[in-house]
Amino acid sequence: MSEKIAKRALLLATLAFAANFSVWTLYAALVIPITTQWELGVLEVTALLSAPMLTGALSRIPAGIAADQGSPKKLFVIQMLICLPPLALLYLADTYMALLLIGLWLGLSGSSFTLGNRYVNDFFPRDQQGTAMGVFGVGNAGAAITLVFVPFLMQLVGWHYVGLVYSAGLLLVALAFLFFAPQRPASENRPEPCNEPWYTLLKQARIWRLGLYYYFVFGSFLALLLWLPYYYTEAYQLPLSQAMAFTLFFVATSSVVRALGGWFADKYGGRSVNWSVFWVCLVCLFFLSYPPTTMTIHGVEQDVYIQIAINVWFFSVLLFVIGIAQGFGRASVFKMIHEYYPNDMGRVGGIVSAIGAMGGFTLPVLFGAAVEVLGFYSASFMLLYGVLAVCMMAMYFAIRAERYSRRLKEAASYNFLEDDDL
Repeated sequence: MSEKIAKRALLLATLAFAANFSVWTLYAALVIPITTQWELGVLEVTALLSAPMLTGALSRIPAGIAADQGSPKKLFVIQMLICLPPLALLYLADTYMALLLIGLWLGLSGSSFTLGNRYVNDFFPRDQQGTAMGVFGVGNAGAAITLVFVPFLMQLVGWHYVGLVYSAGLLLVALAFLFFAPQRPASENRPEPCNEPWYTLLKQARIWRLGLYYYFVFGSFLALLLWLPYYYTEAYQLPLSQAMAFTLFFVATSSVVRALGGWFADKYGGRSVNWSVFWVCLVCLFFLSYPPTTMTIHGVEQDVYIQIAINVWFFSVLLFVIGIAQGFGRASVFKMIHEYYPNDMGRVGGIVSAIGAMGGFTLPVLFGAAVEVLGFYSASFMLLYGVLAVCMMAMYFAIRAERYSRRLKEAASYNFLEDDDL
């Protein structure tokens, strides 16, 4: 198989994934005007944002199983066609419940990652998997398309017509992928399929650890791109256009850098890259978690007042660093998956990405609940700090366990009773 065909497959799969990711995150741009028009509460907003994330996460497991057994290309096209009706139905939505149900249907576009990743996997050898999957992951930038295009479209024709325009665009992408994407290679890079039932994989602690890592690097990325427009408008009182611009910068940089993260994972190893990512994010989240505070120091002659708060620019810089780190982390996790499960990329990738995508469902709801309970917006970053701490502890103990197991094997292989001189 020629390198040219492999690159064409990667390019078209990345474009198709970007289109689907744009559909999957559509509510991130729609929710602010809908909230203003219908006067929704914080929990209602987070439920609306989380609805597509739920079905997108759950559909990744059957998508991965089907992709291992059948044709990823055909399944990819079918998935895009299934998402056309809910986009068109947005035109008719006039109640909160209708939007919620349509969001659940739109969430099936989230399974595009598993299908596209499995499709790309067949075209590249083992030593290029990190880079290839990193380039494919740049399709996360589809969220940037939504953040740029939807506000302009809403000003032009209103939010009800957004779904019709998106359905036309997704149909064109599906047809382009159907007719121009190359067929699956015969057997060059295709691994031998595993015959064990998929649910046996759930017994492996390593898969759950990988899912936990992906929950942070991808799930929190999803949650933040959904949450940030609301956060900027409420915590910093920014107009919607500026809130979208800051969110767009976070999404675009985090998505594009994923290709570089894949190259780093190929060169230095997925686990090393992931461990570095966690430390960078831990430092940034420490500062983001600190709520605006006013301190009063009772002096000898008068009181001294000290105000501590992160302004919008420092906040955005810290987010930028986190986004870059998460882009590296998303690529490195899938490099680790290919290192451990080269013959099961569809099923294992589906399970891990499903666990990760659940972050896009659970975290916005937890963000809203944390803000409601504690009463300040930085509570959402306190929550992320806790999630990251759990991830780092899981990786630390996994590394220790593997080192201990390796030492035991080395000790067992050396028998001091056997000596050639005796």
